[in-house]
Amino acid sequence: MKKIKVFIKYMMRNFFSMLVKQTVMTYGSGLKVNYYSKVNTKTVLKNNVNMNGLIISGGGRVVIGNNFHCGKECLLITQVHNYEGSKIPYDHTYKLKEINIEDNVWIGHRVTIIGACNIGEGSIIQAGSVVVNDVKPLSIVGGSPAKVFSSRDEKHYYALRERKAFH
Repeated sequence: MKKIKVFIKYMMRNFFSMLVKQTVMTYGSGLKVNYYSKVNTKTVLKNNVNMNGLIISGGGRVVIGNNFHCGKECLLITQVHNYEGSKIPYDHTYKLKEINIEDNVWIGHRVTIIGACNIGEGSIIQAGSVVVNDVKPLSIVGGSPAKVFSSRDEKHYYALRERKAFH
């Protein structure tokens, strides 16, 4: 029974990875999509990207760096209704927003990132957070809206990065 479960998980990962690869603009090596994830055609994935249920909503550009990991039910919102258009409260057009996630970022379960945000290298986003502003490198943020409450040890982080000790 255990072998069957492992086989099914392997097949599902391959299927979900194939769906993502067919949609994104580009992807690097080592892509793992463990659960259903939805991306757009303006998505760029670098190397060793691990998704566990990432949804990109909208048509804005998303760049995800090397060694990215995310939990389940994460949402990246890349467009907003045009409230400055021809109707109230908004018209039929959208404003596209870019999201840039740098290398070695870890995002917990159910994180929402609003467009026009840059997530700095080595950052950690706590589960359930709503990111509405840029996150500086090595920051640990959480809450709604997400705020910095700690940071990684720089010396330790850069030593691991130098040794290429990636998960």
